[in-house]
Amino acid sequence: MSHPSPSGPAALPPTSHNRVEQAFEFLVFGSRWIQAPLYGGLIIAELLYATKFILELWEMAKHFKQLEETKFMLGVLGLIDVTMVANLLTMVIIGGYATFVSKLDLETHPDRPEWLTHVDPGTIKIKLAASLVGISSIHLLKSFVDIANENPDHVKWKIFIHLTFLGSAILLAYTDKLMQRDRKH
Repeated sequence: MSHPSPSGPAALPPTSHNRVEQAFEFLVFGSRWIQAPLYGGLIIAELLYATKFILELWEMAKHFKQLEETKFMLGVLGLIDVTMVANLLTMVIIGGYATFVSKLDLETHPDRPEWLTHVDPGTIKIKLAASLVGISSIHLLKSFVDIANENPDHVKWKIFIHLTFLGSAILLAYTDKLMQRDRKH
């Protein structure tokens, strides 16, 4: 009596068709590395954002005494905006790489972000949507702070865009909640 092999009850000897399929599947799986340079580019973009932050902060510090409160507040909101975009980039870089390219071996790293333990495409989408709402809020707040110099039509569009981002974020979160509930059942 023959014993079933570990690969199945009646494993067939490898054929050229099986080898072609295995090679193609390896190629498909390996294609995830095509995204690695994209994440490298986002790291460079984040470095540029950090440079922009430092330059804007330097300009604010140089002209601190001459800045009226409204201009100073707009400058601070600009710094917050740059920081939020940098946070968004960090989430996309780390979360996207870990989800779509390769597992990050950070289990023992003391600075490992808590959100990385439960990162998946749905979580990344919700975090991105929430970040977009936050960034949009900053832009809208900047418009309200400097409302005397804003075009009313532009403000209306900013409100519309903000509400669109907000609605999208709520729908994504609700959809994710439904999907989580369905996975538990």
